[in-house]
Amino acid sequence: MDTPAEFFDKVNAAAKKNREAANAMDAILQFDISGDNGGIWVVDLRKSNTGDVVSREKNPDAAATVKVSDEDWVALIKGELDPMQAFMGGKVVIDGDMTLAMNIPSLMKLVK
Repeated sequence: MDTPAEFFDKVNAAAKKNREAANAMDAILQFDISGDNGGIWVVDLRKSNTGDVVSREKNPDAAATVKVSDEDWVALIKGELDPMQAFMGGKVVIDGDMTLAMNIPSLMKLVK
């Protein structure tokens, strides 16, 4: 995956195939990704959601918002950037429920 859009497209497809795993977090996460390939992606992992998991519109109900550059996001999903180092180094900023954000690796596993 070379862009954030490719990753989130795969998340949406994987969630349709395995709704139980996708909804395990039971929360809404928003990703504000900067850069040429950036944008807003909202991942609705609530158990009550039966539609698409990913949308491109901001959601005021997001329990956590992750802010990262497109280059760093791609490096994270490829395993080239350590998530903890990225967070501690300020490359990833999390607003909201930090506990939910700690579960983002399970979201990444959903598409592998």
